[in-house]
Amino acid sequence: MPESILSSDLGRTSQQTDLGCQLCGRFNDQRILVDSLPADIAALLKANAHLAGDLAQVCANCVELFSRAKAQVDSHNVVFEQTDHVLPTPLRMNADERFTGRGVTIAFLDSGFYSHDDLTKPENRIVAYHSIFDAEDDRTSLETTDVASWHGMMTSVVAAGNGHLSAGFYRGIAPDAKVVLVKVGRTGHIPDEQIGSGLEWVLDNRKKHDIRIVNISAGGDFEQSYLDSSLCQMVERAVREGLIVVCAVGNAGMAPGHPVLPPAGSPSAISVGGLDDQNSLDRARRGMYRSSYGPTIDGLQKPEIIAPGIWVAAPILPATLTADEAELCSELDAATDDDLRPIIDSHAGVDKDFDEARDLPVPLLRQLITIKLREGNVISRHYKYVDGTSFASPIVASIAACMLEANPALTPQQVKRILIETAERVPGIEVERQGWGVVAPRKAVEIALGKARGS
Repeated sequence: MPESILSSDLGRTSQQTDLGCQLCGRFNDQRILVDSLPADIAALLKANAHLAGDLAQVCANCVELFSRAKAQVDSHNVVFEQTDHVLPTPLRMNADERFTGRGVTIAFLDSGFYSHDDLTKPENRIVAYHSIFDAEDDRTSLETTDVASWHGMMTSVVAAGNGHLSAGFYRGIAPDAKVVLVKVGRTGHIPDEQIGSGLEWVLDNRKKHDIRIVNISAGGDFEQSYLDSSLCQMVERAVREGLIVVCAVGNAGMAPGHPVLPPAGSPSAISVGGLDDQNSLDRARRGMYRSSYGPTIDGLQKPEIIAPGIWVAAPILPATLTADEAELCSELDAATDDDLRPIIDSHAGVDKDFDEARDLPVPLLRQLITIKLREGNVISRHYKYVDGTSFASPIVASIAACMLEANPALTPQQVKRILIETAERVPGIEVERQGWGVVAPRKAVEIALGKARGS
């Protein structure tokens, strides 16, 4: 709620009354005069006046509820103004669905992982798991939903998930690719040394698991020349040995200084920034996400390409409070009016807002449900929408997998060149921010297929 509404000056525009709030009927000491509120908040409140007659004063709880509603309208309306759901990645990218990463293995270096159903059902496509912290690679840890599991789970599923929990709707561009999961961190920042340890393991085991692509959605320690960075040098070695290395550039584009850190500063890496397509298929609506960008300290253009970095559908980590809240919101959203309160009662303790709002009039309960869905970025009980170049990078990795399916003989250099040559520039955006533009999977696969046929 705006600070001015909560300030000590509120007493000048409020009154003490024994009457219930004219909107929700709740009894408390403080009433706020509707005409004293900011015009946009007052308009939202008055739009519900037919529920309680002439609306002159309301309680502070209702002001907070509708202030939150207004905030969600302002920040999320762009997602839903053309459709009532977040678009799946293959659709928004116009991917060629004949190619699904079949026969290609992608390795993911990340803080932690979970064996999500979108990777394991009906066929388990996790071919290997390694943790740099454990002497033995105990895959039972993939069943544990600890605080480090969500990020790597999301990046791997964004690239290679088959949408099992959405009947195939929220699948990645490479839903038939196999994955190797390499845990290189726990929570927060992942140091260069740990990323390097994971990449070294991939190099040692790439032939064993037939790894062709590595996705690294993690930034390094600090800005430095690739000549002085052992991590960048390892990336260069990996590419020389035939691995396609795809890296997120980071999300510091709105901050003073916006350096691209190792490993994304490596010359041979495919470094990926973020596109904001406003959840639309209309190319005219394309803009930039707040990605970091170069030139690097070595004068290299980074990122080379961009991919969706916001409004990206990703799985919710099961058996967590976030999953419980998403399940409750989704169940309430689909329920009849008569079932709302029984559902809240059956989920007591999951969400304080719903517990406290149980006896509100149904229209206000519906308003709260919408707010909670938007505040949690909830798509359904199993998916939410996320942002960050961490998720733009695996989208590019999934496109590379489809290119290799079309032409397994492609070298890392050829894959990078094709992605650059087929990228689509976003008008009015500086080259420094977008590189060669938005990755175009259909065009990239067509050229890869043409090279395979010798044309």
